[in-house]
Amino acid sequence: MPLSRLAALHGVATSFSPSPGRTVAASDAAVVAVLAALGVAAATPDAVRTALTARETELRERLLPPTLVCWSGAPTAAGSDHGPGAPESAPGADDDGRTPDESPIAPGEGRPAPDVKRPGAGENPPAPHESRPEADEGVQGGQDPAAPPGFPGDSSLDSALAALPAGTRLRIRTEQGETRASAEQLPLGVHELEATAPDGRTARAHLVVAPTRLPAAPGRTYGLLVQVYSLLSRRSWGMGDLGDLAELTAWAGRALGAGFVQVNPMHAAVPGAPTDPSPYRPSSRRYPDPVYLRVEDVPEFAYAGERDRDRVRTLLERAERQRESVLSKGALIDRDAVWELKREALELVRDVPLGPGRRAAYCDFLAEEGEALEDHATWCALAEVYGSDWQKWPAALRDPRSAETARARGELMDRVDFHSRLAWLTDAQLATAQRSARDAGMGVGLVHDLAVGVHPGGADAWAQQEYFAAGMSVGAPPDAFSVQGQDWGLPPWRPDRLAESGYAPYRLLLRALFRYAGALRIDHVMGLFRLWWIPQGRPATEGTYVRYDAEAMLAILALEAYRAGALVIGEDLGTVEPGVREKLHEHGVLGTSVLWFERDWDGTGLPLPPESWRADCLATATTHDLPPTASRLTGDHVELRDRLGLLTRPVEEERAEAAADVGEWLALLARLGLLQGAAGGQSEDSEEAQIQGLHRFLLRTPARMIGVWLPDTVGDRRPQNLPGTWDQYPNWRLPVADAEGRPVTLEELAASPRLHALIDVLRAGRAVEVRGGCGPDVPDSGPDAGGVSPRTAPPGARPD
Repeated sequence: MPLSRLAALHGVATSFSPSPGRTVAASDAAVVAVLAALGVAAATPDAVRTALTARETELRERLLPPTLVCWSGAPTAAGSDHGPGAPESAPGADDDGRTPDESPIAPGEGRPAPDVKRPGAGENPPAPHESRPEADEGVQGGQDPAAPPGFPGDSSLDSALAALPAGTRLRIRTEQGETRASAEQLPLGVHELEATAPDGRTARAHLVVAPTRLPAAPGRTYGLLVQVYSLLSRRSWGMGDLGDLAELTAWAGRALGAGFVQVNPMHAAVPGAPTDPSPYRPSSRRYPDPVYLRVEDVPEFAYAGERDRDRVRTLLERAERQRESVLSKGALIDRDAVWELKREALELVRDVPLGPGRRAAYCDFLAEEGEALEDHATWCALAEVYGSDWQKWPAALRDPRSAETARARGELMDRVDFHSRLAWLTDAQLATAQRSARDAGMGVGLVHDLAVGVHPGGADAWAQQEYFAAGMSVGAPPDAFSVQGQDWGLPPWRPDRLAESGYAPYRLLLRALFRYAGALRIDHVMGLFRLWWIPQGRPATEGTYVRYDAEAMLAILALEAYRAGALVIGEDLGTVEPGVREKLHEHGVLGTSVLWFERDWDGTGLPLPPESWRADCLATATTHDLPPTASRLTGDHVELRDRLGLLTRPVEEERAEAAADVGEWLALLARLGLLQGAAGGQSEDSEEAQIQGLHRFLLRTPARMIGVWLPDTVGDRRPQNLPGTWDQYPNWRLPVADAEGRPVTLEELAASPRLHALIDVLRAGRAVEVRGGCGPDVPDSGPDAGGVSPRTAPPGARPD
């Protein structure tokens, strides 16, 4: 059908598979709406024929697609620094700096990718933002059955060069400033490729040269998973902050031998009344949220106290009351109240002149961030005047490049500078937290989290409008777990615009996050391959998949991770199309394995034995979207959902199923002898001993990283987020608490016998591995591994 053919040529699916062996057709209305969001008119048969002819002509006549990829180089270990200023070359690259003359090439001449077959000369490759048509998406043939859908088996550079007419001349301007006439032995980077055909046609493309694999994990390691806002100390202003995070990393690295601390997305939130507490629907993914600032750690704050002692004293007293309301009076974390206090304090700080060195550092930050920071700060300033949804602003201000916006920026420059300074201060404290982790001996340090998308009314959606698909939202199709599908309310990036820009916004986003990260977790990493687009105003069932150029997305990811010397962890839970996990593994992206989901789904359905787990993953007992381990073991999670009216079956059935699930896992632990010798004097059938046993089990797997959910260390039974709820449950607003629901401070955690007993399990498990006992053959902790032996005595070990 013409519509199916047109959709395939733009990377739009016409069907999807919610389960193996079952294919569901996408509605024509959904396909037409998605094509319209990509700038393709397809509302009538005539429009479809016209658009199809135009697209086929474009693909047939063009010399180059807008972005090409060349895989090159060898992987490195995480933790080594390959910053943008460092020399980067493929193995054997020519570094003599020559500027050669242009020379003609034969079809297919260039740098061949290893282990691939080239297409025949003259074969036209698919556009980089689209897949070859999939058989289950309404078009027959065209897909290499060995490659995952939407991910061509060849390097796109090889395919493109093979398709060029004989005698085509190349000119490549590298990121390093060289000009070359060949694609051989190029340095790593994003370069500009220009081709001139014998008939006079010319084309330009972005050429991404990236290492084949991302940096590897530095040995086997364990670490903590924490939602920063939930971890209060006796110095917090009502929610956890970056000072608490730096303190946590220093303590965990030195006292616990931890190799990493994984945190929630620190992205800037959309201000409001109330502010959406979810860290996964931010205003900006590029800039962090200043609500996490530790005000007292801003150098100028000490001088603000000298200038206005009474106001500072009052602010500190209000901050203490806010903290105590959460820790002692059962109040929820209130970001709006915390931000009101911090904003007042930071307004005082702004009035303190920066010293010469601080002023120079701030100016450097402004220069480095450029237009992106100016846009972000301008949105923040305009939001103070017109509200936090730019789509409701005066029409002229909805365009970040309009003359009216420039005029408003000038009039609000004082506020623009205030928000620019907040970004600088927050960036600096995040860097301090990562430095604290590495100084404490952590092999990885901070693991930051990249959300799937941004709020449609926020700063990124305003500043980068050309890259977002208007009238579309990202979500998930209906499946066995959610028959209505899911709409996440996040506008998707347009794959065509990304490709045309050489993935510029994606590159800058990754670069900003890697600046203070030893690793990056990518939420819903399958989104590098495809996303479920839902037309605005329609239910999630009436969407369809849109392909992204996964090769280019992975190449940019590998390049920026290599430059930062950082790991990448993909959240690949749930339904994953065939071939995707294999492709991620091929390029060194670690997966995510949660114990309760690891079963022999293709066989017995029983818990997967530890030796059958994959090695290249972060293995955990739970996550922020799942019940804490104590809650699952005791069945509290079923009772909670029953109280909230969320169950779709009789509670007795839910209880029985949950008990059977837990029972099968505990039976496996017992057979493996992992419930014996519970640390801390616990009986083997206690919930605490079972949590220890589950973590012994994780150590038996070959997983490279073992993550411990921080609330599990003190028996917290309250989930941080209960999917499917909004006001029925206080999502993202609970402090870490003990088994009785009493909030636990960072200082109390550090002294907790229960926490140290669980960490002793991990430490003992590592010691057994090093001695050659049970478990995979992995290197010991040390300078080349993911953590260090603890250098600080546990509580009570030192004399007073």
